[in-house]
Amino acid sequence: MAIFDVPLDELRRRSSIKWRRFEPDVLPLFVAEMDCMLAPAVREKLEQALAIGDTGYPELPTYQEALADYAAWQWGWNTDPADATLVTDVVTGMRDVLVAVTEPGDAVVINPPIYPPFRGVCHDRRIVEVAMVDDRLDLEGLEEALRTEQPTAYLLCSPHNPTGTIHTREELERVAALAEKYNVTVISDEIHAPLAGARHVPYLDVAEDAVIVTSASKSFNLAALKSGLVIGPAAIRAKLRPMVSDGASYFGVIAHSAALTGGREWLAEAAEEIAGNKAYFAQQLGERLPQLSYAPSEGTYLAWVDCSPLGLENPGREFHQVGRVRFNLGSEFAQESAQFVRVNLATSHEIIAEAVARMAATASTLGGGA
Repeated sequence: MAIFDVPLDELRRRSSIKWRRFEPDVLPLFVAEMDCMLAPAVREKLEQALAIGDTGYPELPTYQEALADYAAWQWGWNTDPADATLVTDVVTGMRDVLVAVTEPGDAVVINPPIYPPFRGVCHDRRIVEVAMVDDRLDLEGLEEALRTEQPTAYLLCSPHNPTGTIHTREELERVAALAEKYNVTVISDEIHAPLAGARHVPYLDVAEDAVIVTSASKSFNLAALKSGLVIGPAAIRAKLRPMVSDGASYFGVIAHSAALTGGREWLAEAAEEIAGNKAYFAQQLGERLPQLSYAPSEGTYLAWVDCSPLGLENPGREFHQVGRVRFNLGSEFAQESAQFVRVNLATSHEIIAEAVARMAATASTLGGGA
């Protein structure tokens, strides 16, 4: 069975956000949960721990060592496990680092459209927006913002969510040069990096005085098993609150470590299937909604789709209310992106086809694109 061929009736037995947030008849393709079963290596390690009652607190640097080994294997990036600190998860880790390197009221740069928690972690800081341009970093706009707004931190999303953009080495080198010039700490969220494969460039492979916050959770569907890592210079990590590691789950450490060391073949198969899903989604849109265009992104399993040709007032809400299919609303990522939806393609062809059919039915019912 393919990794994402989990029957819909089995998926509906789950009680996570994806399958319980909205009405039972709604087909959910919003939050970044995969419609898959656990990688065998992860399941095996968790079952071993349960069998011997190994359900206490994390102690050994298992996760740090697993990430360092994976990074050397996948990206040719050599990082010392001692340069990584265990944290609860990526969003919490970003907030922890931001608190450590900035003060309330400081300016922080983000690149909309952007994963909504990037704004949430900045709740008592001043947000400076440098929008993506044609799904790429606006480096000229970034320099202007750093020069005029004098931020102390820059929250980089790499690969970018929701566009799926994988930043090039040249782009990241330019970011690093600007950060050094204007004395800005870059905090790079690289949670989607394992799935992006060898095309991803770890930010710390082009810079030194910066931080990566990462996790295996998105690439291996491990959100329930909380654990993440902050990687960077000791001088920055020393500023983190004393109990920063206490929120990480021991089962999270076990699961993420097993994924990075024993789940590599599973991830390669998942990446191949996701590439096929992206092509299939584009095909389905071409057949049922030719008004829309979608070019598969390089990174992530998320599609960022401009629905403005359909002529709907609020595509995401109307797909939900009329078509009974739920995507992330574009306005959650940027005020200017209300005509966009973010679609989770880590699922089966059957569900993708049904989702597009419901989109088409919505457009037909409301007269969109006429």
